[in-house]
Amino acid sequence: MQQEIDAAQPDHAVRIHGINKIGYESGNEGMVEGRTIPLCQDQQGQNVWVSWKATYRDVVILDPENRPVAVFNLTTHGLGTPANYDSLKALILEIANR
Repeated sequence: MQQEIDAAQPDHAVRIHGINKIGYESGNEGMVEGRTIPLCQDQQGQNVWVSWKATYRDVVILDPENRPVAVFNLTTHGLGTPANYDSLKALILEIANR
């Protein structure tokens, strides 16, 4: 999806990253194996998951000022369904073009 978004040339740069929840660090190695999306580890003092009120498999979309403005949950809307994939990509592009 990153390549498709880049090809659309949105008004603001889009970078897709994963953020692992505090307490799940032991799974980091397996989560990045064979993947290209960067994975960051949340830490005490940052508490990104808490401040964003994130739940498991949430895609939190930030505006150009890095404020959360939308959430798309991948458990509810799996990307294996083409309509869900297209909806997420459209939402990201809509926000990137604001």
